[in-house]
Amino acid sequence: MNKPAIDEILAPKPLARPRIYAYSIADAAHEGLLKVGQTTRDVKQRIAEQLKTAAIKNYCIELDESAERDDGTVFSDHEVRAALAKKGFTNSELEWMRCSVPDVKTVLTELRTGQKFSGTHHQTFPMRQEQAEAVQVTLAYFLSRWVEDTHAVPRFLWNAKMRFGKTFTTYQLARKLGAKRVLVVTFKPAVEDAWQTDLDSHADFNGWQYLSKSSGGDPTQIDRSKPVVYFGSFQDLLGRDLAGNIKPNNEWLHQVNWDLVVFDEYHFGAWRETAKELFEGEDEAVSKKEAKLEYATGLDEVNEDLNVLSQKETEFLPITTRAYLYLSGTPFKALATGEFIEEQIFNWTYTDEQRAKAEFATKQPGKWNPYGALPQMRLLTYQMPDELVAVASAGEFDEFDLNEFFAATGTGKGAQFKHKNDVQKWLDIIRGQYAPKAVESLKTGTKPPFPYSDVRLLPYLQHSFWFLPNVAACHAMANLLDEKHNTFWREYRVISAAGAAAGIGLEALPPVRKAIGSGFETKTITLSCGKLTTGVTVPQWSSILMLRNLKSPETYFQAAFRVQSPWSIKNPNGDNPNEEEILKPVCFVFDFAPTRALRQLSEYGIGLSPNEPNPENAVKDLVSFLPVLAYDGANMTQIDAGGILDIAMAGTSATLLARKWESAMLVNVDNDTLRRIMDNPEAMAAVERIEGWRALGDNIIETIINKSEKVKDLKKKAKTGDLNDKEKRELTDEEKEYKSKRKLVQEKLIKFATRIPAFMYLTDFRENTLQDVITKLEPDLFLAVTGLSVKDFHLLVRLKVFNTEQMNQAVFAFRRYEDASLRYTGIESHPGLSHYGLYDTVVAKE
Repeated sequence: MNKPAIDEILAPKPLARPRIYAYSIADAAHEGLLKVGQTTRDVKQRIAEQLKTAAIKNYCIELDESAERDDGTVFSDHEVRAALAKKGFTNSELEWMRCSVPDVKTVLTELRTGQKFSGTHHQTFPMRQEQAEAVQVTLAYFLSRWVEDTHAVPRFLWNAKMRFGKTFTTYQLARKLGAKRVLVVTFKPAVEDAWQTDLDSHADFNGWQYLSKSSGGDPTQIDRSKPVVYFGSFQDLLGRDLAGNIKPNNEWLHQVNWDLVVFDEYHFGAWRETAKELFEGEDEAVSKKEAKLEYATGLDEVNEDLNVLSQKETEFLPITTRAYLYLSGTPFKALATGEFIEEQIFNWTYTDEQRAKAEFATKQPGKWNPYGALPQMRLLTYQMPDELVAVASAGEFDEFDLNEFFAATGTGKGAQFKHKNDVQKWLDIIRGQYAPKAVESLKTGTKPPFPYSDVRLLPYLQHSFWFLPNVAACHAMANLLDEKHNTFWREYRVISAAGAAAGIGLEALPPVRKAIGSGFETKTITLSCGKLTTGVTVPQWSSILMLRNLKSPETYFQAAFRVQSPWSIKNPNGDNPNEEEILKPVCFVFDFAPTRALRQLSEYGIGLSPNEPNPENAVKDLVSFLPVLAYDGANMTQIDAGGILDIAMAGTSATLLARKWESAMLVNVDNDTLRRIMDNPEAMAAVERIEGWRALGDNIIETIINKSEKVKDLKKKAKTGDLNDKEKRELTDEEKEYKSKRKLVQEKLIKFATRIPAFMYLTDFRENTLQDVITKLEPDLFLAVTGLSVKDFHLLVRLKVFNTEQMNQAVFAFRRYEDASLRYTGIESHPGLSHYGLYDTVVAKE
């Protein structure tokens, strides 16, 4: 017997591994059928060989997966087809099965794991790294609190942007907790579909039961040995009959001891302002309907209970639970007020997502990137010509007022812009055809990248979203684009998603989807003043034009993120179901009021990083993945974080910045804080020395707490319908009184806070913190100006009466504005300055 050669002994291991595949053929004879087979070779090559003799080309490979079990053994295509037949699917001929791809995937998962699944629990993907981290840190916090106190009911916040996978990850947390009873409470009923789909489709949740008002199911008939998830809106949970009693069909909810209660899409008070701002452009009746669809009713009372009275959830929601989980994409208020401490928060922001995308591509090139289809945003701002700014300018710095510029009257075909000729000039500008600008471009030899003229931008404007001030403006824009001389715009199908005629909520979506179609051959412009800015996904939208003033960064980015939805094709060539072709690697936000846009961007970056002492670092982190290009009327340049803050601050005024010291965010007057003051004799003595405090009357803090407790008890009684007329009047009077007194306390504390900024100018050493100036340099003056000693003030800061994080931001804004304003006049206020002293921290200037 010949000895094997060394090359044979050291021969590489064969790469062949058993695969199960399924393909379909697009013809009448094979409709609804899948060919299920197996191979150890390349699936694409094997199928091509099979069909070559029959000259069939109209096939699509639907599935290509491993035929290996978790224990290392393998299964065959015969076993797959047999398992499908057992489930009732027809084996029409040879290897052809009348079934769907999810059906095959379910059987594969069963054969791989040895389990039997109800429904189509075919998904087996694991958690992504950040999802696993969210579960890990939340579980660790819950366990640590229960070790300290077995009766504790811990609360945790996930600050996670859309597409984090909150539903799937929440269920994984429930699994780790060993939860059998999970209650999902929503403030936005439209999110139910995602909660049900994730539970029904993933193998990890096989056997779990899903119940809701809309899905039906009898809660008394559930299998109590298996986990159950109940999804309900606040209407479901707080809904009562005319007598004020819990509705009979909800009684079981209040009798269950829940393992986990989840508050979904609750923005901790921001929801009300955001909803109002998003839909304020709609007609009043439509606006109310849109807001009602968007957010559950009855939130005012809940919002106050949580944020002002500092009550626990059980005091307004009659349920018991072991733990609470809060989910929100924009929890700015909760982050800013310190409602959750750092160890109670998991963050997954746009910046985190894009960083993960870049790191995955670097570390694992050539592999499928789970973040690859999530486009990177780019912000392009344009300074309008002076003649257009003059038409509609507002504020101390004559900023371009978008609401005034696009002001319109009338509806339908009768709608018309107030400044129609100037809006026409704007249309000419954005497609690079405005004569004065064209002459300038010829002189300078450069052509700025206007949206509808630059060849690099045009592909991303094939399907765009134009966000206008109101219904009249949307209709007027549709009319103007349709005028005979505007031949350029005839390539685009214009859809006006505004007003009652466009439908309420998701009713406005089908016309948009119909106009876009597949998105490849068509060109569209969707005009809106609020509709379709939340809760919808239109993959083909790749750009948004911001044509209205928006006050809050939450609203601005909620609208902007509409165009960040992924657009990709899975299995693009029909021969590899694991391949993905990304059609939208980036997306664009175009804004024509630069200062406002950059102010929104800076506030958004700072709002997402409340614990970052240097706001410039927070903004720098954001713009590293959200590049900003600004056209100043002559050149287009990229702006860094420092430049963004300079423009954002210089585009305001000292008066407006001073108002930061008049903000309610600077002081805390909730019951917990007031109790801390009342329980500390030194703190009580300190607040009584604040100017005007004694005029509030004796025992003001105790009165507020007592009256709010009485109101709370009366409200509880009201929920059972047991209040008589006298008690109802008492509830109204007591509520008015304690709110009024709390407001007076808040005003006195804010008035005190407004004295503090003066100390910024008592020293020329800008590196000193304000705290150092007060404590070390001018303690006597502080007493004379405020009426409090430094010791008194520090005690109130320690008791969280004053919010130092907000103070730091207010000082930073002042310093930045001061330097930027002087620099624009040619003065360098403090040459060589490398650091700014804020209230209680020092940050690098650059």
